[in-house]
Amino acid sequence: PVCVCGALGRMGRTVTRVAAASGVLKVVGAVERPGHPELGRDAGLAAGLEELGVAVTDDFAAAVREAGAYIDFAAPESVVERLEQARALGAGSRPAAVIGSTGLTAQDQARLAEAARDLPVLWSPNMSLGVNLMFKIAALMAAGLGPQFDAEIVEIHHRLKKDAPSGTALKLQQTVAHAKGLDPAGALVSGRSGLVGARADEEIGVLAVRAGDVVGDHTLIFAGPGERLELTHRAHSRDTFAAGAVRAAAWLIGRPPGLYSLGDVLGL
Repeated sequence: PVCVCGALGRMGRTVTRVAAASGVLKVVGAVERPGHPELGRDAGLAAGLEELGVAVTDDFAAAVREAGAYIDFAAPESVVERLEQARALGAGSRPAAVIGSTGLTAQDQARLAEAARDLPVLWSPNMSLGVNLMFKIAALMAAGLGPQFDAEIVEIHHRLKKDAPSGTALKLQQTVAHAKGLDPAGALVSGRSGLVGARADEEIGVLAVRAGDVVGDHTLIFAGPGERLELTHRAHSRDTFAAGAVRAAAWLIGRPPGLYSLGDVLGL
């Protein structure tokens, strides 16, 4: 049994639809922010399905009462607030938390780690199975190619995306930096403009493009003497992220408290 948070948003409706069709999870709760005009609507109808008998509510504690896990793609401030509410439910009543939100600050991530002392928490800035395999491959490429190869990242998302660079691009940058033995924060260059001079060896540039309705493209470029390698992932539908979250929730239910990743789900 699972509860969907942000159930009336684009990702929430997608998660409800994918979870209901999965044959693995049953949607037993649906949460949305207070004051939303569609509160009280059946979550299934909101997702374009038949009625599920689950009314969308702003009462998180009530919505997760029967859930073994909840899935949350909402804004960071809402994610952290609900995580604190889940901790407050007490031992034996706390659901597992699957969080797919991007734009989490270092402080937000620290609060996730703190909450993971009391309940199982799985957070990934990208719930795509392919992207999480991409992280693993990126580390192998960076370590194998060595310092002679410069690494750069280009990400493209729809024009409505609020954060930049994307959480996935930043995770890629951090992964490559660690594999190269660099400090991720010190190596990060987010775009370039003007007379910036020659590229420093320790730089890892990240360029964010916002246009149209692109779901999400990420390209990692390694360029060295006489050759270039490019590793690209393209998401064609939000169903990709919802399917990863559903698989993560099914895996996470019943696990001991701790901070998990989608890599754990994939055995990476």
